[in-house]
Amino acid sequence: PPVRPHDKPLCLPLQDVYKIGGVGTLPVGRVETGIIKAGMVISFMPPSISAGVYSVEMHHERVEQGSPGDIVGFTVKNVAAEELRRGNVVSDVAHDPASFTAQVTVLNHPGKGYAPILDCHTTHVACKWTELIEKIDRRSGKIIERSPKFLKSGDECIVKLVPSKPMCVEAYFASPPLCRFAIRDLRQTVAVDLIKSVNIPIAVRSSGMTSTHLLFSVYSQPIVFRRYQQSIDNLGMSGNDCFLSG
Repeated sequence: PPVRPHDKPLCLPLQDVYKIGGVGTLPVGRVETGIIKAGMVISFMPPSISAGVYSVEMHHERVEQGSPGDIVGFTVKNVAAEELRRGNVVSDVAHDPASFTAQVTVLNHPGKGYAPILDCHTTHVACKWTELIEKIDRRSGKIIERSPKFLKSGDECIVKLVPSKPMCVEAYFASPPLCRFAIRDLRQTVAVDLIKSVNIPIAVRSSGMTSTHLLFSVYSQPIVFRRYQQSIDNLGMSGNDCFLSG
């Protein structure tokens, strides 16, 4: 059986949010790391909302806690269902990060000012390609051209993208399900990616925001992506089936 990371901070991407009469708001999602149980104070990122967990249930039965791999529903108080949405990530308020660095495989040629949709876990966010930083040799990983004028299919590269709204991701070593994503446009997979590290941007760090506000959140700052160096064949993907799920 797979190793379940119980000792890591809570990470739970939301799949659905329900409003239950007489009960309150009931978010539903799969626990990726850590545990969730009644009495915990959690954070929804985005939109930077903290709340206490009132109860946890599985298959319509109340349970003591949800562990990695469990699909759970949990009730929270003083949070409207309209404030939450699929793609938000629930985490323990004691954890950090913000921007991220990732590897990228370009499958289809992007044009100037490109803004395709980035799919990561259960969220979908449009990201604009703002700068081509450098091309990298596929085998050695060495830089072969800085500030290239264009990219073509199959190129290894580092590019900057700006998300159109906040989104939640994690580094591979911390939470594999939140590091794998695909960039799509018009039903085509443009690139596939693997997040290598997550960092707090200086602009956010100096804004006075607390670690609770920064939880797993990527704000509208330039994000650096690096091409994924394995081939699509090695990843077991093809065509529009390239979305990497957890």
